[in-house]
Amino acid sequence: MKGFKMMCMAALFAGCSAAPDLEQQVDELYGKMSQEERIAQLRSMYMDELFDEQGQLDTAKCRELIPNGIGHFSQFASQKQMDPNVLRDRVAAVQDWLMNHTPNGIPALFHEEVLSGVNTRGATIYPQQIGQACSFNPELAEVKTRQTATAMRKMGGVLSLSPMVDVCRTPSFNRLEESYGEDGYLSAVMGVAFVKGLQQGDLKKGVGACSKHYLGYGGGGDAEEQELMEDILMPHEAMIRVADSKAVMPGYHAMLDENGDSTNCVANARILSDILRGYLGFDGMVVSDYTAIDQLPVESEELRVKSEEFATAKKAAAAINAGNDVDFPHGANYRFLQEAIDQGLVKAEAFERAVKDVLRHKFRAGLFDENPYLYSKEDIILDSPEERHTAYEIATQSVVLLKNDSNILPLPSLPASADSSLFTLHSSLFPLKVLLTGPNANTMWAMCGDYSFPAMTYFWKKTETDLDHPHTITLLEGMKDKLPEGMTLMYERGCDWTEEIETKFTVSGDERAWEYEILHRKVDSGEKADKAAALKLAQEADVIIAAVGENVMLCGENRDRQGLRLPGKQEQYVNELLATGKPVVLVVFGGRAQVISGIAERCAAVIQAWYPGEEGGNAVADILYGNVSPSAKLAVSYPAEEIYTPVCYSYSQFSLQRHTLKERILNSQLQWPFGYGLTYTTFEYKNLQVDHEAQTSDDHVELTFQLTNTGKVAATEIAQIYLSPLASQPSALSPLKLQGFARVPLEPGQTKTVTVRLFLDQFGYYSREGGVRQWNIAPGTYTVKVGASSADIRLEQQVELKGKAVSKPLRDNYFSEAVVSM
Repeated sequence: MKGFKMMCMAALFAGCSAAPDLEQQVDELYGKMSQEERIAQLRSMYMDELFDEQGQLDTAKCRELIPNGIGHFSQFASQKQMDPNVLRDRVAAVQDWLMNHTPNGIPALFHEEVLSGVNTRGATIYPQQIGQACSFNPELAEVKTRQTATAMRKMGGVLSLSPMVDVCRTPSFNRLEESYGEDGYLSAVMGVAFVKGLQQGDLKKGVGACSKHYLGYGGGGDAEEQELMEDILMPHEAMIRVADSKAVMPGYHAMLDENGDSTNCVANARILSDILRGYLGFDGMVVSDYTAIDQLPVESEELRVKSEEFATAKKAAAAINAGNDVDFPHGANYRFLQEAIDQGLVKAEAFERAVKDVLRHKFRAGLFDENPYLYSKEDIILDSPEERHTAYEIATQSVVLLKNDSNILPLPSLPASADSSLFTLHSSLFPLKVLLTGPNANTMWAMCGDYSFPAMTYFWKKTETDLDHPHTITLLEGMKDKLPEGMTLMYERGCDWTEEIETKFTVSGDERAWEYEILHRKVDSGEKADKAAALKLAQEADVIIAAVGENVMLCGENRDRQGLRLPGKQEQYVNELLATGKPVVLVVFGGRAQVISGIAERCAAVIQAWYPGEEGGNAVADILYGNVSPSAKLAVSYPAEEIYTPVCYSYSQFSLQRHTLKERILNSQLQWPFGYGLTYTTFEYKNLQVDHEAQTSDDHVELTFQLTNTGKVAATEIAQIYLSPLASQPSALSPLKLQGFARVPLEPGQTKTVTVRLFLDQFGYYSREGGVRQWNIAPGTYTVKVGASSADIRLEQQVELKGKAVSKPLRDNYFSEAVVSM
């Protein structure tokens, strides 16, 4: 029956013309649908509502709840813990019912979160986004999401609600971990890679990406127009125009609308209709964040005089008229769309646009094909060896070495490491005794960030047991398994994350979390924290590894805490470890940079590990032991004090409440700058050659430079290319802006050449004149800078652009191209 129905659908569209285009297909299906079917396409629900206690599809519930079909199913893979084959079978049962028992047999879009892998039991947990950004490796990011899409599509998932590409410039932002950091260019590069891997170049076999949270939810929504359009918009713009992303999710926050009023993004026509569809030419689907439409304000007088139903209908009308198509997670507001239409609140063209946007996405995903790929019929096995290997590779490239006094790392294992200062200090104490301690030393919560299966299940479902699926390697496990010869490893937890509940309640984000029981919890490690025992072992140790930081209840959506210093009494505990006089290696886990000034200066080494995923314990252990040389660079400016205002290396001192990188460092506000990170060797930059002049009408300028590994360890350097206008020349450009980078692996003594093509669009800036938005390339002198970080420029040369100023509606090129050769 299903095959017959799909053949009829295919025949209908094939009969329209020899080669019916997409819009013709959408129009014809729309014309066949009843009003009830159309509204149903704009709503979502949870799949579990349709199944009985035995796990069988309840057809009576289907006839009651979805007689006219349904557009979407929300977070289909994470609602209940189940085998992926059982999950797939449920999706198959629902799709079969929709295609055979609803008027036009329209399949649904099943969506899920895929930020660090598919959010379902047993699926690979990759490192959190902020860590992956520090890898500066878009190729590996694309591998990750390609693997994610393959697994999700097998289970029946067609749409994701990822990635999050907010340009996050406020260090305290509790969702910073989901982002790619503070830089628009890096966020755009990584976001495009995410989309390319996930969509696999074909929505009929890949999984659709969704750009969120549009626009400026993570910071910058209140920025001046030039910063908003050049930096904050850039990741969304590039994902749409370069990677063909076809879904966008507005943020919960409010921005100025076309009238200058503050309006929630989900009902903001300026950003959804004017900028997104008008300026960028977006022709995809706009979906609300969960409960975002519910949060639209309604005048209390309206509620008193009329009804709550009217108020809800008015919210639905405000969202759909402004440009939002779909109401997630369960269409609570759009169920009153007909009432809103009957009362003249909804524009007819807005309603038609929304329905057609959903249908268009379904056509693009191949759901109406004669043989649609709705799910796999093969046995589904999650977390394959290949996926675990990718998770490991990303983790090793995400961990940032911030400090390494006297080259205490990597830890020496045998007296053969005689050039190590640690061996010199403790040569009489071999075998070397290492103490691993701290709240994040032996826990999965040091590894799993928000939107992973364990974190989502713990937080939303309040399930606190049986979450280690797939198995997550803790730091203790990794260090034990990889323990080198000639080294003794001791362990004692010594300190808890917090002694009291520190999670702070804020009315923001998803309103489903606005309840006391969800937020008023403290993670139980299952281990006693015996400080006295740990300090006794510290006296016996030669080196102390202190694993500290946050956990699932101290950082993440709807979760925050007071301050940015280490939670609880962790800082006090580190001070007591330092008081032993033994060298302390501080390993910080968590979703954002935590303020460690005062102790970082006295630690022998500092590592920022973020949330490194299921293979994080192995990755950090390999870096500590020297099996892998760290290569990651910071994707954020690392604060030395608690900062609750935007921070970015590229800010001009003329911007409101913004300060230059130099000013921040001089004022001791920053501990380490954007782009900074150490490794176990040294590099020499040399022989920069740049095209000294070009016409503003040219396509690009080219530069080359050489990198040499001048140390004794094989390692990878991330060379960064920045662009600055001449200081004496008035310019609309930021004083320093990342415009390219290259990962350069080098053996000891090896030299490689890096060739970079900088496109002229990268010298440009945004402006709006007479209401017309445009991208401008102005003649003038610019400085091309090559460095190891934003504050460590090694080479620079000037290039002069000649000719007339060039203006165009949008950039043609967003990213430079780099080639590494011998």
